[in-house]
Amino acid sequence: MPRTHPADKARSYTRLTTPLVRDNGALRAASWDEALDRAAEGFRRNLQAHGPNAVGTFSCSKSTNEVNFLAQKLQRVVFKNNNIDSCNRT
Repeated sequence: MPRTHPADKARSYTRLTTPLVRDNGALRAASWDEALDRAAEGFRRNLQAHGPNAVGTFSCSKSTNEVNFLAQKLQRVVFKNNNIDSCNRT
């Protein structure tokens, strides 16, 4: 199987270029504002129903320090817990 460059996926014609949301079981195109609002509402609903420990983040050791820093900030400041892990041990 030939190896592909990661940038080839970004230029793929099958790559999604607009967010999709689910309505009554079917996916449809949506604006970024609507998609992000729905995602935020899902997090709010989950946090309200199950508390802050219901959310966790898994970050990648191959990400930059800056990306991992932002992931832990999101988890600790927004979701109010320390449930963050990565595969740094491997």
